[in-house]
Amino acid sequence: MLEVEALHLRRGSKAVLSEIDLQLQPGQIVGVLGPNGAGKSSLLSVLCGELAPSQGQVRLAGRALASWRGQERARCLAVLPQISSLGFSFTVREVVGLGRLPHASGERQNGEIVEAALRAADAWHLCTRSYLQLSGGERQRVHLARVLAQLWPGATGTSLLLDEPTSMLDPLHQHTTLQAVRDVADRGAAVLVILHDLNLAARYCDRILLLQEGRCHALDVPSRVLTPQALKAVFDIEVLVQAHPERGHPLVIMR
Repeated sequence: MLEVEALHLRRGSKAVLSEIDLQLQPGQIVGVLGPNGAGKSSLLSVLCGELAPSQGQVRLAGRALASWRGQERARCLAVLPQISSLGFSFTVREVVGLGRLPHASGERQNGEIVEAALRAADAWHLCTRSYLQLSGGERQRVHLARVLAQLWPGATGTSLLLDEPTSMLDPLHQHTTLQAVRDVADRGAAVLVILHDLNLAARYCDRILLLQEGRCHALDVPSRVLTPQALKAVFDIEVLVQAHPERGHPLVIMR
């Protein structure tokens, strides 16, 4: 489990995050929503250790995150940043194989995991292509496969952090990506994903953290967070919210 308690983050004189308490539970996806500048990516950066909190605690499996050594942490915590760049002409299979570097699982098992991760991200057909020849959306799916391979199969005790993993994807692959993330959570991983699409969050997330100016406006199941009142307060948008006719989760409709 990955958790933050009484988290504050300052950059110079500006408070970026204030009084954040959050636990990522095994088997659950927490979606983080909020307008630009609300502190979403900063929260992810604190959770993965890239930024040190000004106040508060960050713990992984009950231990201070800063006390974990590099490879030890990489075996149970994987991060997909908003932008992933790679300037080498590796094949897609080699890029995804980078996710297996923290493990000593052997070439055969690594190969099987790389294939499974690529199939989960709907990118297996790209495996022999040069990474540099791919489109932006294809690259995004390859990096998803890389972090999936890092934690494969996603058992209890692993945590996955993703910053806007659907931003460059067509509608089909937005759902392919989030279904792959859902499958990892269902196998026991704790997942945090930053999204902008309210309806994708409603469909795939177990809980939603709604951030406003670095503070928690709401943290609960989608039906209790995605209300017209909350979305008006945080995003200044007028919406209708009704139950999805087939799945039952909230369906947000702009007025």
